[in-house]
Amino acid sequence: MGPQQDRSSSMANGTAAARSKEAKVVHYRECQRNYAASIGGHAVDGCREFMASGAVGTAAALACAACGCHRSFHRREVEAGDDRDCSSTSTTSG
Repeated sequence: MGPQQDRSSSMANGTAAARSKEAKVVHYRECQRNYAASIGGHAVDGCREFMASGAVGTAAALACAACGCHRSFHRREVEAGDDRDCSSTSTTSG
């Protein structure tokens, strides 16, 4: 038998469950599906941004209304919500 693992601290795929409290906004941008891969070429359809073809929570929400591809073919862009104030309040004396 192997060593016992604490299953509450790991996810199903074995990675540590590191949950961030900051809000993240995810955008799916241009389609990167290579339609000519089977013949050794490179051709994309030109779809510029993912648009869900169905309501959130349905299977149709994962298909793009513009090009018909699955959402995973579109470039994922994550914007982390940052609540910190970036203004400088420190002063230097000299």
